[in-house]
Amino acid sequence: MGDGRRERVRRFDDLDARVVACRMCPRLVEWRERVGREKRAAYRDEEYWARPVPGFGDPFARVLVVGLAPAAHGGNRTGRIFTGDRSGDWLFTSLHRTGFANQPFSRSRDDGLRLDDMYVAAAVRCAPPDNKPTTAERDNCLPYLVEELDLLRELRVIVVLGGFAYATLARVVPLPRPRPRFGHGVEVPAAGGALTVICSYHPSQQNTFTGRLTEEMFDAVFRRARELTG
Repeated sequence: MGDGRRERVRRFDDLDARVVACRMCPRLVEWRERVGREKRAAYRDEEYWARPVPGFGDPFARVLVVGLAPAAHGGNRTGRIFTGDRSGDWLFTSLHRTGFANQPFSRSRDDGLRLDDMYVAAAVRCAPPDNKPTTAERDNCLPYLVEELDLLRELRVIVVLGGFAYATLARVVPLPRPRPRFGHGVEVPAAGGALTVICSYHPSQQNTFTGRLTEEMFDAVFRRARELTG
């Protein structure tokens, strides 16, 4: 690994450490730690992460996925974004089918998962009550997303999972005005054409159980992302 690549990895490691140490939002700190103490019965013998969850993936990725926030008993338990819950099962299975992940599951931080040309982050880094962060909590996390965007210099495509992630991205990346309305598969030129934003429904159970989001619809988003970086 050359000096430039080592420096990029070092800066990501530094960012991750600062994310994990963050205690800026009292409501989120109280909630994530309480969930970690009380636990879900199925995980009562596990030690919960119960801290902010950093981004994960290839530091030289051309595709970034932005979700909403860690799940209380998913990322907040395992310490890795979209890991240990059904939304994560949908995401990483799709990334495996479309060639971005080396395996179709994500269960723990040491399960061997690797992402190729893909980095995954969240608009908010702590699990929020009812999956509903406040505007202030979102804004407190914005600098972390800005820093990730700065570090991902090869970035060409950003996939936003849900309207909240789309609105958050609009705070830090120049989008056309008026901003195109969120909808599954909608493509939006960003940053003067340097980036393409692809909108996708979030792989929440509310969307996947009802058929609002199907595997084919989800895979199509990531196949399109690959085409745009091809």
